Amino acid sequence: MLKFYHAPWSRSSSVLWLLEELGAEYELHEIDIRAEGGAPESYRKIQPNKKVPAIEHDGVVITERAAITIYLADAFPEAGLAPSVDDPMRGPYLTWLVYCDSVFDPCIAARVWGLEYKSNDYSFGLFEDLVDNVERRLTENDFAAGNRFTAADVQLASGIHYTMNVLKALPERPAFQNYLARIADRPAYQHSTKKDQEMAMAIPFFQKQFADGGS
Repeated sequence: MLKFYHAPWSRSSSVLWLLEELGAEYELHEIDIRAEGGAPESYRKIQPNKKVPAIEHDGVVITERAAITIYLADAFPEAGLAPSVDDPMRGPYLTWLVYCDSVFDPCIAARVWGLEYKSNDYSFGLFEDLVDNVERRLTENDFAAGNRFTAADVQLASGIHYTMNVLKALPERPAFQNYLARIADRPAYQHSTKKDQEMAMAIPFFQKQFADGGS
């Protein structure tokens, strides 16, 4: 049994997309992280910081998006989303998967909150270096790990879409726009996006936000 702990329109939306790409059967447990007081205290037994995503597979709990993505892509090899250990793409695949959590996300957060710092002050480095690195990678390669779509693209594309098109923190660059265009027609992406929106619209937080004219 695979249980998936999810909050729509959150960092766990990328794992929802991944599960659709894998064609995996799962039991979805919706966690209302936007409720007054946040997620229920009981959820801390699954995720100690009460964050999403998290999964539980045959009684084993896995948290953190990179770990979840690596685990799931390896657990469902028939989908072909994880390069094998002897595949030259395995190294870039793991690099970009972890990069999304360890560099991309914290650099964006630091930028949005106006944190001023030097490169060596924090392990994730500078925002400008992040932008240049991702742009260079997607100019030289069609996908994160190389010339084909992998589970790493679920995380990278989700991050670029949200931070560039919604948060408006990542600058619009042709390499980013072209990359997202290569992703947009994937049936699993379209299905998970629709599913996520339907769940979001049933949550009081978003109902109020849209009723007040927000977006």
